Amino acid sequence: MEAATGVEIVVDDTPEAILLSAFDPVRREIARLSLHQLVTDGRIHPARIEEVVNKTRKQIEEEIVEVGKRTTIDLGIHGLHPELIRMIGKMKYRSSYGQNLLQHSREVANLSALMAAELGINTKLAKRAGLLHDIGKVADEEPELPHAVYGMKLAEKFKEKPEICNAIGAHHDEVEMTSLISPIVQVCDAISGARPGARREIVESYIKRLKELENLALSYPGVMKTYAIQAGRELRVIVGSEKVTDAESEKLSYEIAKKVQDEMTYPGQVKITVIRETRSVNYAK
Repeated sequence: MEAATGVEIVVDDTPEAILLSAFDPVRREIARLSLHQLVTDGRIHPARIEEVVNKTRKQIEEEIVEVGKRTTIDLGIHGLHPELIRMIGKMKYRSSYGQNLLQHSREVANLSALMAAELGINTKLAKRAGLLHDIGKVADEEPELPHAVYGMKLAEKFKEKPEICNAIGAHHDEVEMTSLISPIVQVCDAISGARPGARREIVESYIKRLKELENLALSYPGVMKTYAIQAGRELRVIVGSEKVTDAESEKLSYEIAKKVQDEMTYPGQVKITVIRETRSVNYAK
């Protein structure tokens, strides 16, 4: 099975699981489907394994082309080279930080078209560039170049227009931007990746961000306690009533918001709430 699929198979008895390990997501999918069919069928011997793997590989290849064609039809993009259509289909099996690459590329294509329409730029070119911007991630061979530059070279090879090639190469600032479509694609790529829920954040970096947010507000005089709540989308700042007046608390929330905006990176927006309460305590003896 490993020889036929090129995927390492690890059988783990404890949770009754089989792990498939390989760098190529398409190969992993072929191995998964083949294994599923063999186990369901019950007839497992070398000749049968090869037969099932070959059949599954053919099925996946057809599905990849089908997905690519369906995506271009849905987005109204015409005249793409068959090899580029196949690569678009391959995006379905690839993900980046837990965000599906095909879903991400479709989002970027639609956002680019919307933004281009607002600015009075060619929407069809913007949509095409948005869809193809990550094409370098799904190449058949492992390139030495960064994915944006490699994607640009692939687009040039398949006779895409210069402004589309430049938008692909420049979306991570590795190539200088030469057309207005390039910044649009770069911005829409960032919007799609940074929207809340799009990508899995590594727990450590997430906790670090919340701590940074709390410490930033604590650095101001008069601040007693800070709490980052709602997954870091709101910051509650508690100030001492004897140190900070009502007018100063208004100014403080503005200053903290400005500092967060200037010094931190975060998806969406952060609401800063400053709480100042006055307590009068007396004892009856």
